[in-house]
Amino acid sequence: MHEHLDALEARMQQLQQDMRQAHMQHDNAQVRVLSEELKRTQNAYNALFGSDDAPVPPPPQPQLQSTAGPGGVGLPAREQVHQVLMLLTVPAAPKLVSLVHEAFFSGPLNTARLAAVRRDEERSFRSSPYARAYYICSALTSDLLAPARALLALSTWPLEQRVVGPLTHRVHFLTSALRLAEAVQTRADDALQQGPIRRLLLHYNRNIPGCPIQGPLDLDALRRAAAAELAIHVDDDADTRTEAARRAQQLTDVEQLFGHTLRNVTRLRRTS
Repeated sequence: MHEHLDALEARMQQLQQDMRQAHMQHDNAQVRVLSEELKRTQNAYNALFGSDDAPVPPPPQPQLQSTAGPGGVGLPAREQVHQVLMLLTVPAAPKLVSLVHEAFFSGPLNTARLAAVRRDEERSFRSSPYARAYYICSALTSDLLAPARALLALSTWPLEQRVVGPLTHRVHFLTSALRLAEAVQTRADDALQQGPIRRLLLHYNRNIPGCPIQGPLDLDALRRAAAAELAIHVDDDADTRTEAARRAQQLTDVEQLFGHTLRNVTRLRRTS
C-alpha cells in the first residue's frame, strides 16, 4: 500500500507543477485537463484509505515567475530549465534554453551553469533514485543510446520523447517553432514588439522554408510553414525513436535517464 501511496503522491506533485506551468503560459485549456486528472488521482489516493476524508496535498497555488533580476533570481536553475522544457516539449541545448528563458520568462540563463545542473541531477538520482518529482536529464542518441551532446530533457517525458535520431533535430526545431508561436499568441498584443521574443521568432522564421522574409513577422504563416514541413518528417522520425525506445528498455533506470558510455551496446542494437 505504501508504494502505491508514494506513487500517487509523486503524481499529484507533478500534476501540481504542470498546472502551475500551464497557468504561467495562460493555457487555460491545459489547466482544466490537468485539474481533472489531479482530481482523479486524488480520488485514487483517497480510495486506498477507504475514505473520502483521507489527507491529500493542498491544491496548486499558481506562482508568477520571479523578475528579481537577470536569470530569474529566486528560482533554482533546475526549475528555470524545467519551465523552458515544459514550454518547448522537446529536448533543447543550453543556448536555446537560455534564449527562451530570456524571451518568455525573466532573463537569460548562464549556459555554463546548465551543464552543471545536469551533472548535479545525475548525482542526485544515483544517490536517491526518484526522490524528486522530476530530473533534468539527457536526451539519448537513437543508435548507441548514449547521452546526446548538450541536449537537456525531462525525466517525466517518455523514452520516445527523449530519443534523438537523424531527423529529430529538425523535428525538434519545427516543434519548438510551433510551441513558441502558440505561446506568443496567448500573451499581450505587444508581445512581438519585445526584443528577445521577436529576435527568437525571427531566427525560426529565417530557417523554415515558406515563411515570408519581407514585411512584418507573421505568426500564422510561421505556424503553417512549420506544420507543413513537420508533416514530412514526423512519421519517419517517430519510427526511429520508437524502435530506439524499445531497445532502451534494456538499460538500467540511470542509463535510461542519463545514457551510458561504457557498456558494449552491440547486443542492444537489434535484439528482440
